[in-house]
Amino acid sequence: MNLQKLSRLDLNLLVSLQALLEEKSVTRAAERLFITQPAMSRVLQRLRDQLDDPLFTRTGNKLIPTPKARDLQLRLPSMLEDILDMVTEGEFDPAAYVGEVTIAIPEFIAISLASQLTGVLNKYAPGVVLSISSETDSVEGELADGILDFAIDIEKDITSDITKRHLAIFSPTIWMREGHPLAQKSRVTLNEILEYPFVQYYLLIAKRVSARTDARFDRALRELGRKRKKAMVTNQLMTAIETICDTDCLMVAAKFGSGMERELHRVVSKRYPADLPHEGTVPLVLLQHKRTLGSPMHRWLSEIIVDLATGMEGSESQLLPQDEPS
Repeated sequence: MNLQKLSRLDLNLLVSLQALLEEKSVTRAAERLFITQPAMSRVLQRLRDQLDDPLFTRTGNKLIPTPKARDLQLRLPSMLEDILDMVTEGEFDPAAYVGEVTIAIPEFIAISLASQLTGVLNKYAPGVVLSISSETDSVEGELADGILDFAIDIEKDITSDITKRHLAIFSPTIWMREGHPLAQKSRVTLNEILEYPFVQYYLLIAKRVSARTDARFDRALRELGRKRKKAMVTNQLMTAIETICDTDCLMVAAKFGSGMERELHRVVSKRYPADLPHEGTVPLVLLQHKRTLGSPMHRWLSEIIVDLATGMEGSESQLLPQDEPS
């Protein structure tokens, strides 16, 4: 970059040139920038000297751009916008922001959270388009590469380049269809639930599933010398729900949100069996690469996500799958 040549150019003149290009009049451009008409005429002369071009010819009271001025007219607005964004960083206006935000969210959370988040953005930041996925090759890698802006996942060890914010904590329950043989019992025992096959739903963001992958539930059973029968392993939430509702299969579940009322009237939940130890809670976190921590847009949106998720955790909530491998 030729800094010496740039140092001889008064960048303020480019603002005046933009006003002249838009107004096609020295008088109106002067009024736009709150200076006098003679001062604007002097600015135009300085522009002609520095850019070595007449820039405008006059036809009546109108300025007609030269070819060089027309070329500048195409390039100058985006350049000035970039400079404006640079010097006003931190003064984030959601209503003026235009762009795409990419978030990886497990489907069981997205089905409650995504609609609320979209509603907030439609109201306060209508220029934002959400791109939400539940499958990635690598959450950490795609956050680092800028493919993802955010991810919501179960809390686990992660590289120091990724920051974590608490979203919610859930405790386990057992999920079954309304007409299930165990549905009328006030409490269920370990022996009773192990008589039935299970649907294991992958809560974690993952592309592929395997029946060989243990969940917390499987590890707890193994410590007792017990084992469950798995009828299905899936990362498709609606597939898991329909299977539970149409068979005697059971599912390990947790409470979260209220986005699936149409399905839940067909579902009954039972407290975790007292004779089955469990790890207590499943913490969810919002992940973000440290590179974006200084971005006003990312700061604003992360607060929105945390507020929405915290609100759902504290509200009267519904049961959703928790049978994640880890």
